[in-house]
Amino acid sequence: MKEINKWFITVVLLIATGFLTRLLPFSTFFRTLDTMIHEFGHAIMTLLSSGRVLRIELNADHSGVTYSLISSSWSVVAVTLMGYVTASLFAVLMFYLYAKRNEKLGLCLISLMGLLMLIFFVHEGFGVRWLIGFVLLNGIAYLLGRMIRSIYYLLLAFITLEESVLGPIWLMILSVARTQEAGDAFGLQQATGIPAFVWAMLFMFFSLFCARIALRYFFERLRKSDIRG
Repeated sequence: MKEINKWFITVVLLIATGFLTRLLPFSTFFRTLDTMIHEFGHAIMTLLSSGRVLRIELNADHSGVTYSLISSSWSVVAVTLMGYVTASLFAVLMFYLYAKRNEKLGLCLISLMGLLMLIFFVHEGFGVRWLIGFVLLNGIAYLLGRMIRSIYYLLLAFITLEESVLGPIWLMILSVARTQEAGDAFGLQQATGIPAFVWAMLFMFFSLFCARIALRYFFERLRKSDIRG
């Protein structure tokens, strides 16, 4: 029962923070961060698999596409898996750094990722404009006072966490209603023969598992703050 309560609290917190952040008029700008991390995961795994990344597109509707040349079937599976997996793991990393009061390092990491995307992968359209604006905003936040920097970082962390969970949930819906539009899940179905719905469900369970760990780090810092107070 205690375990069920923890999962219930995780889901409720994700719903609540998702609703609250969407009340902020500028939050839609930052939702592309999860797309950037997702596509970066595809790109890195492509390179690790001795493949070649042709280009990456980041779109204004928060979607993204990585165009790659991959030589083997196992590489296709590995590359396709890494998008949602990277997004979920990076959300955990952001909250871990928050728990360790190292928001500066977190801002440096996501800014470095943005710069690498801009230099090597994203060369036209909305993605270029967004990456430049995002890196500049991070630079400004880095130089501001600790409280403002912490609030800004926490906004990015929560939006990344929400999107890392909502993405797989939406993917699972698509895998049932319009399978061929189910992105990575449909790609994995074609590569393995395992239904897209199964892959989408695995992505969702993994994202919720990571979300629980991330929120644990969040409350860890709150508890330490209470003790110090």
